[in-house]
Amino acid sequence: MLKIDVHTHILPRDIPNWKGKFGYGGFIELEHNGPGCALMKKDDGRSFRQIEDNCWDAEKRIEEMDDVGVNVQVLSTVPVMFSYWTKPADGAEVAEFLNDQIADIVSEFPLRFAGLGTVPLQQTDIAIKELERCKQIGLLGVEIGTNVNQTNLDEPRFFDFFAACEQLDMAIFVHPWDMMGQDDMQKYWLPWLVGMPAEVSRAICSLIFSGVLERLPRLRICFAHGGGAFPATLGRIDHGFSVRPDLCAVDNPHSPRKYLSRLYFDSLVHEAAKLDYLVKLVGADQIMLGSDYPFPLGEHHPGHLIDSMPYEDEIKSMLFHGAALNWLAMESGSFT
Repeated sequence: MLKIDVHTHILPRDIPNWKGKFGYGGFIELEHNGPGCALMKKDDGRSFRQIEDNCWDAEKRIEEMDDVGVNVQVLSTVPVMFSYWTKPADGAEVAEFLNDQIADIVSEFPLRFAGLGTVPLQQTDIAIKELERCKQIGLLGVEIGTNVNQTNLDEPRFFDFFAACEQLDMAIFVHPWDMMGQDDMQKYWLPWLVGMPAEVSRAICSLIFSGVLERLPRLRICFAHGGGAFPATLGRIDHGFSVRPDLCAVDNPHSPRKYLSRLYFDSLVHEAAKLDYLVKLVGADQIMLGSDYPFPLGEHHPGHLIDSMPYEDEIKSMLFHGAALNWLAMESGSFT
């Protein structure tokens, strides 16, 4: 059965010295510190993450995909590379560099990879320009963060970007990053365990309550990590909308539940009961295999959770590739 993993991250093997070029710091560097490994670090010397060559080597990825039965990966950058905090023109240059690398890999291995770009959302017009270029170089959509410098996605200045995604028929993958409150919970890896699920719910609620999804009915948007905290807290969110419309319904009069049929999610939920809940909540046609390859919080054997479920082949087929093809607006024979 065709398996498309929609949630995988990739980096270039070598990253330019952006600090030297732009004249200020905060950028990620790669320090190759051994055979097949490298240290991601900030240009002030702080370590961020140790990675291996499967984070940049397409052929190594294909070997590992074959080992676990994944046919296709949808590539997107590591969220720390979004660079929303930079000057817009500099962020655009970073995005262009990252997007070209992904496009090159897709071009070289079109049956094994599809690509999502990144855009400098700190300035909407420049983001739209890079979005248009992403489509021109063969990328199928974009990955964006759950916030832009702690500004929520309902901010009116972002609407034109979402409208452009709809007009250009580009898919959107929303990934948590720059987690709210992370400075207050550094211990126990809590930004990743607590902050990330909250970030995804933050993004979904912002797009629903603001009316973005109401105004853009053809927008194809997927949320990482099974929608984070949103599915599990939908009852509270919907109840709050009902009892305090003066606070929640100020920009959109419709219940959050109206939009369940519009939301895609990846399958990265780590337990069978949560996946089954999600399937029952929105349907298998809106849930896609996603592993967060190649990072530790991901599913180390992509698709194992789906395989373990007592679902009929028709449902598993949708989870493994059907929903992904719909989200990416691709034909069923695109990878054969």
